[in-house]
Amino acid sequence: MSGRNEGRAFIGSFTSTGGRGITTVTVDEETGALTERGVTDAVADPSYLALAPDGSVLYAVSETEDGAAAAFGTPAADAGNGAPRLLGEPVPVRGAAPTHLTLAAGHLLTANYGSGSVTVLPVGTDGALRPASGVTRHEGSGPHPDRQRGPHAHQVVTDPSGRWILTTDLGTDSVRISALDATAGALTPHAETALRPGTGPRHLAFHPGGGHAYVLNELEPTLTLCRWDAERGQLEPVGEAPVLPDGVDVEGFGSEVVVSHDGRFVWAAVRGHDSIAVLALDATYEKAELVTSVDCGGRWPRDLALDPAGIRLYAANEHSGDVTWFDVDPATGIPVRAGSLAVPAASCVVFG
Repeated sequence: MSGRNEGRAFIGSFTSTGGRGITTVTVDEETGALTERGVTDAVADPSYLALAPDGSVLYAVSETEDGAAAAFGTPAADAGNGAPRLLGEPVPVRGAAPTHLTLAAGHLLTANYGSGSVTVLPVGTDGALRPASGVTRHEGSGPHPDRQRGPHAHQVVTDPSGRWILTTDLGTDSVRISALDATAGALTPHAETALRPGTGPRHLAFHPGGGHAYVLNELEPTLTLCRWDAERGQLEPVGEAPVLPDGVDVEGFGSEVVVSHDGRFVWAAVRGHDSIAVLALDATYEKAELVTSVDCGGRWPRDLALDPAGIRLYAANEHSGDVTWFDVDPATGIPVRAGSLAVPAASCVVFG
């Protein structure tokens, strides 16, 4: 370790297309630069990661047809080999192609894109995963002839109050809201919010104020702005904003959405156009203006992450095989490229 202040992050990747699995990096807090510290390929296609609140355990989906999730002990900050250590065997999620995961009330939840379902896995006191205690299967379809023949759960998150579980479903153009029964280890459906047909919602992010959420769509390059009522568990769409400039003749597929810590800006990664859209929110947080689009620094930005200090963005560029970081202008919200680290088939970045 150097004398500089350093944070830590983990990068997921697709082993099936040349990725090396999970890469541990240190983060120079002065410059944002990443330095590789260790790699593990113990799990196939660990495309998305989540870290336990105390940072001691890292969880990964295995985005394969069989579908699994795995837990890893994280290395000490000064470890010579910083590779995470597998805690037990990967656990089947009883669903296909899990793409996202989140921790809630002593359980790990996975969104299974291929099977259109959400799985609940109990977490043991040692951080290891136990067999699935519940699987909720979605129903429905959308107008897109290829991508929406059935449900495709793409993301699962907890709301800021911790009371609700929200799942975006690309195949049904909807966001499902459930409550987690921690005793039974199962989800109880509560409500479903329909979005505009054919948009293909992929990921959502909450405003730091807790009363709004922003859904990034994959099949149309748009952002859906929503009110969120945590008391009632209700999500209400109130408008849309483009994430591509006028006149662009390249297809754009939204991947990840991030809200600034001060609640003034929304950033969206757009594959195909290979850009980061910068949107400014108005005082109501219900209208957004596309300020500009910035080159993502590579090709096919699958993930976009804000560092803990809220001053830098990191784009995981899958097809060019890198993670590129940007310094964010606090006045304008515009990211400025600052550096890059080669990470083959990079798919996500998690700090902690």
